[in-house]
Amino acid sequence: MAFQGTERYVASPELMLAVNAAVTLQRPLLIKGEPGTGKTLLAEELALAFDTELIAWNVKSTTKAQQGLYEYDAVSRLRDSQLGVEGVDDVRNYLRRGKLWEAFRADRRVVLLIDEIDKADLEFPNDLLQELDRMEFYVYETDETIRARHRPIVIITSNNEKELPDAFLRRCFFHYISFPDREGLQRIVDVHFPGVQGQLVDEALTLFFQLREVPGLKKKPTTSELIDWLKLLLADQIPASALRERDPARTVPLLAGALIKNEQDLSLLERLGFMQRRQSR
Repeated sequence: MAFQGTERYVASPELMLAVNAAVTLQRPLLIKGEPGTGKTLLAEELALAFDTELIAWNVKSTTKAQQGLYEYDAVSRLRDSQLGVEGVDDVRNYLRRGKLWEAFRADRRVVLLIDEIDKADLEFPNDLLQELDRMEFYVYETDETIRARHRPIVIITSNNEKELPDAFLRRCFFHYISFPDREGLQRIVDVHFPGVQGQLVDEALTLFFQLREVPGLKKKPTTSELIDWLKLLLADQIPASALRERDPARTVPLLAGALIKNEQDLSLLERLGFMQRRQSR
């Protein structure tokens, strides 16, 4: 079964090709791109398209690779032994299964999402090389090897916060989700807001792309922010004319909080507006 996007997810031909290539090669698919371009959502929609379970491992700065396999809770076992709790002799009662263990022991092929892998330390990807390559790992406490019953579809996302090791990259199929052009963004908007007033969307997209082109902007607004902004415009019943006939010197758009996410960018837009007003006098 080939991935062709879903009713809620507009995938480019290049992204569909990358997903299907990774599935065919049985390699993890490493997805990079601007925040808000649908990297995490891809895994969710892929599981929906293949009618299977999504197992998500959300990586943090403190996450260790071992946590994805299993953790041995020796402290709880010691406490239970002191209290005379039944079952303390069985070490299996004190093994906490990680997301890879869950995916490997699933009764059918699942989608395993390792989200934002670049948040962890530099050794994190290398510590998972063998497990993702061989689809197995060894449990020392029970002297057993956990092998994947069905090789999961592995989606790994990265926001490019740090470089990933070459050895890890060699084992992945890579795809960068480019920011969509106006036509692609229009299709995404149509999925989220079917039947919405065409003029409002047209004016909103024009203003949105103008904002992304402002030089010096620290964080450009992305697809998810555009969707939030449009949702607010519709909720407040803002007419298309309010966007079309705005003051050219007003560089801060209506409901800017949905698009601008830090004070530096807001200050930059206000300064640009001030300079334009001075020049127009």
